Amino acid sequence: MVSSPVLMLTYFLQIVVAAALTLEIALGSLVVAMFLGMLGASAKLSQNKVLRWSAEIYSTVVRGIPDLVLMLLIFYGGQIAINNLLETLNVEDPLEINPFIAGMVTLGFIYGAYMTETFRGAIMAISRGQIEAGYAYGLTPWMVFRRITLPQMLRLALPGFTNNWLVLIKSTALVSVIGLHDMTYIAKQVGAATRSEIVNSSLIFFLFTAAIYLLVTTLSLWALRALNQRLSLDVAREISL
Repeated sequence: MVSSPVLMLTYFLQIVVAAALTLEIALGSLVVAMFLGMLGASAKLSQNKVLRWSAEIYSTVVRGIPDLVLMLLIFYGGQIAINNLLETLNVEDPLEINPFIAGMVTLGFIYGAYMTETFRGAIMAISRGQIEAGYAYGLTPWMVFRRITLPQMLRLALPGFTNNWLVLIKSTALVSVIGLHDMTYIAKQVGAATRSEIVNSSLIFFLFTAAIYLLVTTLSLWALRALNQRLSLDVAREISL
């Protein structure tokens, strides 16, 4: 019979290993969210009415529906819709969506709507005169974006980006509902497995999981604040010159 301390250590290590998967999901979702956020912000600021309305509908609808509902809707509803389409095409083998890909893409899709507003607000805060000056110097639209808009947008968007990233990290716990073995899923499983042997085992494992989330968000907050201070100092130095 394995002693309780050794048993607890084994399960704690399983949660720590699952934390790596949680971080992978968070980082992958962030990449998707940033990509969609840039597209959405560009569309909202476009002169094309179709693009503007499409981006407006995307950001409004996604931000108005709970993340859990969207997670279930996209994972299960999307899988059903695809399989129904395959059935009409006489494809016998049903499609099974990978939970990791589904969780990452869904979270990225959700937070892409929030990044859209963050990036749009940052771009709008940039002085229009700087952009016009870039065109006056003969810069192409891409050069204006890369040399003038993007550097300032990153600095102005950083506070909102930080908030979105912190919330996204916490939202990775939602992927447990689609069967992905992240920290929350493992904590629930080991808590149920040790319930008869360890008093309040579920509470202990969930508290440990919460502590890991708190550690990750705290380190992220420190790092992003340091980056924000660094960028602010660079701007102040340029102004003084």
